[in-house]
This record gives sequence, structure tokens and C-alpha cells, in this order.
Amino acid sequence: MSQVRSILIVDDDAHLRLSLLEQLSIHSEFQAFEASDVKSGLAVIKEHPIDLIIMDIGLPDGDGRDVIKQLRAAGFQKPVILLTGQDSEHDVVRGLDSGANDYVSKPFRFSILLARIRAHMRQHEFSDDASFQIASYTFHPGSKLLVAKSGAKLKLTEKETAILQYLNRAKGGVVSRDELLREVWGYNANVTTHTLETHIYRLRQKIEVDPTNAKILVTDVGGYRLSF
Repeated sequence: MSQVRSILIVDDDAHLRLSLLEQLSIHSEFQAFEASDVKSGLAVIKEHPIDLIIMDIGLPDGDGRDVIKQLRAAGFQKPVILLTGQDSEHDVVRGLDSGANDYVSKPFRFSILLARIRAHMRQHEFSDDASFQIASYTFHPGSKLLVAKSGAKLKLTEKETAILQYLNRAKGGVVSRDELLREVWGYNANVTTHTLETHIYRLRQKIEVDPTNAKILVTDVGGYRLSF
């Protein structure tokens, strides 16, 4: 069960935007938004938590590279992929220097863009910059930390971090014990559900107000889920 990730497409080519929206909609892991210019793109970013931006360089009301610089300066840390018809070394370097993670030259195959999208999302998820909201905590998997609203920091073990990461991807859906064991411990025949339950118990001791009546890391039919 995968997390639904939000993608913003900023391009003044209506045909291209529609094509990308249609192709992304085939994949249930994505929710796509569109904008035809800088102004409307920034409005979408303010209204929705965007996980990745696909941005054209040449927009009616600005240069995509300048927009990326502004976003980075404002604290936006999610991946950005530039779309460009200019693929000289100078243009590529300028685009990457602006804060973009990657660039794709037009015309391109959707399969190539899709692979880049997934690769950058995976990289970001395991980077020190990645953060996710879990109930009243901010989860930083790269530093194995949960930060409470008060600013208090809860240090997590590697396995606790991996459990929360996988449950977080399910976005409230139930993940079975067998699936968690497989994803967190791999195919280790010596690991049993008791091992998982022990880690769940310890996690609840850290994050729940009343660990005996869990409100965040919930036991549900068939497995566990996070209540956001």
C-alpha cells in the first residue's frame, strides 16, 4: 500500500499538461495538480502540500529557474524537475544551480519522466531534509527523530524509523504484520511477529499519551495503521 504523492505540473503548454495529468492519473500513487504560469503555480503550492514539482523554464510570467531559487530560499525542500527545450551544458548547469534536482529535455518519453519522478521521491524520502507529519509530531526519518510541538525530540531506533516510514506511506491504511516484517526485516526466517510486536510496544511507549490505549499507532484488523 503506497502513499499518495502530490505532483504539481507548471507549464504553459496546455496539451502537455493535459497529457501528463492523464498519464499520472493512471498511477494511483500520484495526485496531480496543474498550473499554466508562475502565479497560479505558487497559489497551488500555498494551498496543497506538494511532494514534487515539474516546471517548465519558459513561463509567461517568469523563468522557472528563478522561481525555484525563490522556493528554495523560502524553505521548499521537495524535489523539482525542470522541463526544458534548452539542453546545452550551460543551460543544464544553470538549471541545477538554481536548485533543481534534475532536468528533462523536451520532447521526452513519459516512461523516462516517471522513472525520474519515482527516483527523486525515493531519494528525498531518505534524505536528512525529508519530514512528515504524524499526528502532533514531525517525523524526520533521515535523522531518526520525532519532534513534538513543544520542540522535544524523541530519538528512534533504525527499526522504529523503518516501521513508521512504511506505515506513513500507507497514509492511514492498514498494513499487515507479515508485510511489515517483510519490508522492515526482509526475508529473515528468525524474525517472528513477536519481534514486531515488541518494537510496536516500544514505539507506543515513546509516542502515545497512554500506550495502553493507542491513538496514533493503532492496532486494526489484520495489522497496524497510523491515525493522522
